[in-house]
Amino acid sequence: MKSIISYQRVEYGYVRVKLADVMKSHGITRNGLRTLTGVKYSVIDRYYKGQDIALADLDFLAKCCYVLDCTIPDLLEY
Repeated sequence: MKSIISYQRVEYGYVRVKLADVMKSHGITRNGLRTLTGVKYSVIDRYYKGQDIALADLDFLAKCCYVLDCTIPDLLEY
């Protein structure tokens, strides 16, 4: 007799990227952030829109925190 193993998918919640909000409050554009951080516009645009982010780039987040004078909780919300 075969034993049946079932897997239950668990919903862990959602992490919201708030980069656009922080940038707006500081009056900085995506091109401005690109200039100040040296990060490619396409990367900034993904985080700005909160799309297609599978893994957080800690180096990018650190640069944003430095330039925008903020902390990680200002940029990410669980």
